[in-house]
This record gives sequence, structure tokens and C-alpha cells, in this order.
Amino acid sequence: MTERNFMNEMSWTTYQKRIEAGAIILLPVGATEQHGPHLPMGTDAMLSTAVAADIAKKIDAIVAPVLSFGYKSQPKMGGGNHFCGTTSLDADTLAHLLRDVIKEFARHGLRQLVLINGHYENMMFTIEGVDLARRELAYMGIHDFQVMRLEYWDFTKRETIEKIFPEGFPGFDLEHAAVMETSLMLHHHPHLVDMAALPDDKPASFPPYDMYPTRTGWVPCSGVLSPAHGCSAEKGKLLADDYATGVTAAIRKEFPNVKDKS
Repeated sequence: MTERNFMNEMSWTTYQKRIEAGAIILLPVGATEQHGPHLPMGTDAMLSTAVAADIAKKIDAIVAPVLSFGYKSQPKMGGGNHFCGTTSLDADTLAHLLRDVIKEFARHGLRQLVLINGHYENMMFTIEGVDLARRELAYMGIHDFQVMRLEYWDFTKRETIEKIFPEGFPGFDLEHAAVMETSLMLHHHPHLVDMAALPDDKPASFPPYDMYPTRTGWVPCSGVLSPAHGCSAEKGKLLADDYATGVTAAIRKEFPNVKDKS
């Protein structure tokens, strides 16, 4: 039987044997958030899972079920929480959800976890969840639980950016549902990308401050912060290779006992 890498496809006995043999867990964290008219709302969850799946082909790792709801979408990052379909969590809900999941992994015997975040707004609240979990585990006498927490796009190489944006990179802050995410989805899930629906909105232009209530007019009606024209599956593969290679190298550095796939 072909070895399975996804936790939710394993029997509990297979999972237990993998953990006891030293497998680490990769936990994708995403969101359910609008990504324009051309991408699915599950893009953040799908891409963080795809990054984890690519890594699990290289090292002895189990991909946990993705946390598919994230912190509230913000105008400058994800267009805003006002779009129909965007379904978000309060900060403490996300932090406590992650705390509980980590504590359960520790109960299973796991001691090394990699959290792969695919939704920018989650950042500080995943940090809080990790901190809460490790604090409670310490009270329980578990002091050796280690967590690597990352945003996968931080592993994009400069030369890859130059290849993808030969006329200049608009910046990560405008890459919501734009060239990079659309290219990655064309690489990993091409059947879910509607190229005929690519919007023609101009790039968003935000002031250096926030307003509450949110100024929804700051965001293009499509929800896309920068045009996705110029995207391709080939560009998506360049990005996917950066993430699989870069994150795997970081894991090997911080968790030197991790085993390579034979």
C-alpha cells in the first residue's frame, strides 16, 4: 500500500506508528475568504495545504487537516470582511482553537510541529495560540514541545520574483488574489481557476492608516488588490518549488532528527 501523508486519510493505528517512529506534523492554517471572481474562497487553505503536501514528499511528515477559518479579513490584506462568503473567526477563537489542537498533538506523543500559515491576518493569533499551548503544556510537565511557525511566502526567492515580475514587483501587500496566488492555484488546482473571470480593476491604493468602520470603497469591487494578468502555471511551479525547498531546508535545520523520505 502506498504510504499516506494526510492525517485524515490514516487509521489511528497507522498514525500512532508514524508518530512513534518520529514523524513530525505539518499543520496548514488558512481562511475562507473572497479571492476575487476567478479564485475559490478556500484559496488560503488550499495553498497552505499544498505547501505542506509538497514538503511531506521530501521528509517524514504528516499533513494535519487544515484549519480552514481564519481571523477577520482586512482591507489592506484580503479586501475586507464585508464580502459575501468571507467567513471569519474572532482573534481569541482562532488562538484557542490552535491551542487545543496543539495540546491534542502533544497528547498523541508529538513533540515537533510545523505550522504553515496561508492567511496573513492569522499571523499574530497563531503566535498567541502557540504561546498558550506551550504554557499549558509546561504546566502539565511537557517542556520539550517545539513549534516552527511560518508564512510560506517568506520563502520566495528574489530571483523568482524577478522572473515573475520582469517589469517590477508591486509588493506582497497587494498580492491578494493577484499574480502569485493565481499562479499557485493554476499550478496546484487549475480546475478551480476561472481565467475568463480575471478582473481588470486597477491596483488598490491605500492611505497609511486604517478607519473604523471600514472604508469599503478603498477596495476594488472585485476584491482583487492587484490585477492577476500575467499569471501562469509555470510561474506557480517556480513559487511552489521555492516553498517546498526553502521550508524543508528550514525544518531540517531546526529539527535535525527529521527523517528524509527514502
